[in-house]
Amino acid sequence: MARQQRAVRTREALIEAAAEQFDRDGFETTSLATVSARAGVSNGALHFHFASKAALAGAVRETAAGRLRRITEGASARDGALQLLIDASHALVGGLHQDVVLRAGFDLDDGPELPGREQNLHRAWQDWVEEAFTRARGEGALAPDVSPQDAALTVMAAVTGFEALGGQDTHGLARAKVTGFWALLLPRLAREPALSRLVASGTASEAR
Repeated sequence: MARQQRAVRTREALIEAAAEQFDRDGFETTSLATVSARAGVSNGALHFHFASKAALAGAVRETAAGRLRRITEGASARDGALQLLIDASHALVGGLHQDVVLRAGFDLDDGPELPGREQNLHRAWQDWVEEAFTRARGEGALAPDVSPQDAALTVMAAVTGFEALGGQDTHGLARAKVTGFWALLLPRLAREPALSRLVASGTASEAR
């Protein structure tokens, strides 16, 4: 059991170290020797867990995909689909700022062909956002002339922009920018009485 726990910790350390290097230097420039040194393990230990740099990058993406699922599945739908989407967008932008594995996983979508290529995080997020807008329409909360697909593309473009700016911002500024985005967009997207109940800063901000 102790050996299994050590193996799990080593694998997690390698994924974290790889994400840090990919985030800093890019996939192509990062070497396995650099990753193993950053993780504090031998090259042999790295190759025991991952046969190649591509396999290691695939594990980073897989881990990031799991963290994205926790963000989308962890948001509460009790306040309706639009508030669910607002809360999840705040959690994602905050995660992209704070969580290097999540950030690297999104960055690897634009990289070379890797194992687990079907786990495209941008596509998974876009599909979830479209579903949220479709549910909002079914709830009668979406303005009648708003297309769920067009609205999803707008949110995707905004989150991509916040992702690109994430390394230059503090988390507080990132939250303020997401809040400003929703405050600007919601009057166009939502119909009353749903609009008056929506919290652009996210329901988590009200709990503080």
